Amino acid sequence: MALHANQLKAGDTHEEQLVDNLTRTQIVQYAGASGDYNPLHTDDAYTMKIAGYPSVFAHGMLTMGMTGKMLTNYVGDGRLVKYGVRFTSQVWPGDTLVAKATVENVREEDGQHFVDLTVSTTNQDGTVVVSGSATARIDP
Repeated sequence: MALHANQLKAGDTHEEQLVDNLTRTQIVQYAGASGDYNPLHTDDAYTMKIAGYPSVFAHGMLTMGMTGKMLTNYVGDGRLVKYGVRFTSQVWPGDTLVAKATVENVREEDGQHFVDLTVSTTNQDGTVVVSGSATARIDP
């Protein structure tokens, strides 16, 4: 279902659960898919003894990718024209993540319609782990 400019207003939100109980296996699978085998994401002994963290943690890009899927579920495939985030907190095995997009502005530019969104992903404790923004083309 396509988003239409006349159906959106500032303050509208869309929210999705991204993952319930993120597993170490999912983190390692992402390492394989991305080619990023940094031991912070794959090796508990290294992460705890050398880096001083309580366990491995998810790649920032894994969280960004899951958040991006929420966006394309909302605005539709092939409609994002801009998407950027900041990683604000680590994502640990066992975390449950929920992403939210909030409409900031609906606008027309050169005959095309766009929606500007703020994006945030939080864990089960309400801690923001990703924050950012996106812009998508929408139908009139």
